[in-house]
Amino acid sequence: MDNPKRLRDYHISIGEMPPGAENSITDLEGVTVGHATLDDADCQTGVTAIIPHQGNLFREKLIASSHIVNGFGKTMGTIQLNELGLLETPIILTNTLSVGTAADCCIEYMLNQAPEIGRTTGTINPVVGECNDMLLNDIRAQSVQRKHVFQALENAQKQVAEGSVGAGRGMLCYSLKGGIGTSSRKITLSYGTYTLGVLVLTNFGILRDLTIQGRPLGKELKEKLLQNTEEKDKGSVMVIVGTDLPVSERQLNRILKRSITGLSRTGSIVTHGSGEIILGFSTANKIPHEPNKPVSSQLIPEQDLDDAFRAVGEATEEAVLNSLLTASSVTGRDGNNRPALKDLLREFKVRLSL
Repeated sequence: MDNPKRLRDYHISIGEMPPGAENSITDLEGVTVGHATLDDADCQTGVTAIIPHQGNLFREKLIASSHIVNGFGKTMGTIQLNELGLLETPIILTNTLSVGTAADCCIEYMLNQAPEIGRTTGTINPVVGECNDMLLNDIRAQSVQRKHVFQALENAQKQVAEGSVGAGRGMLCYSLKGGIGTSSRKITLSYGTYTLGVLVLTNFGILRDLTIQGRPLGKELKEKLLQNTEEKDKGSVMVIVGTDLPVSERQLNRILKRSITGLSRTGSIVTHGSGEIILGFSTANKIPHEPNKPVSSQLIPEQDLDDAFRAVGEATEEAVLNSLLTASSVTGRDGNNRPALKDLLREFKVRLSL
């Protein structure tokens, strides 16, 4: 694929904190992202895999948590994630009716890595998130197959494709084409510099609410459109947060809650049918599956979380806007179409930066 323009290519910077080198969740050391994209007539869907570190995730678990803003979603694995505060598998994103297939493959992937699972030790907790892509994708066909999930896992890399790819292929955002977006922030504290990255799967919002840096861009575009592309917001968003800050699962959960500030600045009002689900992990400490001594770690002071709160809001906001700007128009099920924001900006000669 080509490299579509991202928000900063339009000379727009969100917030005051600097991004990482790639402005991506993969600025976090060890994190990789892979996609499998299905693009065939009525089949417009896919899989996205986030691998939090390059070791054995079952044997070296990560501090993790989740936060539900609005629970209109069908995720898997969040109960144990919050109970134990540990992540032991990759995070898989796909469409709503493919959660089972994604979970099966995630389990098999980890069984291959750790033969002791289910034999000499416990079982595994796969973590899967979803959004509903039924407008552009024939979701009833359940086109995502095992090979697609493994493709996303095996193709994971540092360079993250955004827009209408992977799990984002059939997704909508603010009545336009949505999908995958990512961004990151550097956090400088007195005792070190850290990274916080966000990846989003966007499938929410109506056009008139779209806002960029306080500008009601959605209202401007709605006035210019001859056809009505807007409908009731029935979508969702998955927000994946990664950081190398040394935090407890409780501190991490506090950070995840603040991602809503970034969503709201783009125009989200968290409607009844929109599931806002945030998953997060810290790579600062790897927790052995069978420790032979007490596990201890240094945690950042509570007052220093304010920098992380700002970072997660800024990175979430920018990741959402990147998902919109990098997406390409898609025509799918029954000829349904959603235009790309970049195409409307070009068609109506609308400048983002003033």
